[in-house]
Amino acid sequence: MPSLQDIRDAAELLRGRVVRTPCVRARLLSEQTGAEISLKLENLQFTGSFKDRGALVKLESLGPEERRRGVIAMSAGNHAQAVAYHSRELGIPAVIVMPSYTPNVKVARTRAFGPEVILHGDSVGEAGERAREIAAERGLAFVHPYDDELIIAGQGTVGLELLEEAPELEMLLVPVGGGGLISGIATVLKPERPELRIIGVETARYPSMLRALEGLPAEFGRFTIAEGIAIKQ
Repeated sequence: MPSLQDIRDAAELLRGRVVRTPCVRARLLSEQTGAEISLKLENLQFTGSFKDRGALVKLESLGPEERRRGVIAMSAGNHAQAVAYHSRELGIPAVIVMPSYTPNVKVARTRAFGPEVILHGDSVGEAGERAREIAAERGLAFVHPYDDELIIAGQGTVGLELLEEAPELEMLLVPVGGGGLISGIATVLKPERPELRIIGVETARYPSMLRALEGLPAEFGRFTIAEGIAIKQ
């Protein structure tokens, strides 16, 4: 896991290069629930999600030879777009492997940034297996969507911003796919705010983190509209 200093270093690298997103009160949700609810608007990042953060931190860590050969990533959409966009901006060739069920709009947006896009498999896991094969064949650097300390450090910068923007926060809900976002945020917030409850949220069809914590094998549905967090491991 990255340290708090790793995440602070990531924040310095990202300063002025990704959006410092606002944390705004959700009036309707607050009225419906009787609680004061705010939303951290990571959808305002250029590619539409927090994935911009980790992708840029990881890509900036690559050496000259790695940049020349290029990178490869697997993703159901958001990580794909982030890697494709920042690779283009940094002049790094990119290959993206996406599951065959990925919504056409996400495939089109990813292709618009110029990478080679390959559709393979019925899950992010199967796409990842193919991506690793291609990485070995072509000598490409693998940019994992969540199981990477630099990726986690980048995502953890969301937590640094929340420390300043929401000092009264009592409970934080974080979507969980592979766990990179919640890992980074918790690394920042728990030492500073040990009383804060951090709750991971998964789709019922892909309860991979819940089952792992319970020590039980997971059973998964086939498709979900929440494909961005449909992660089996």
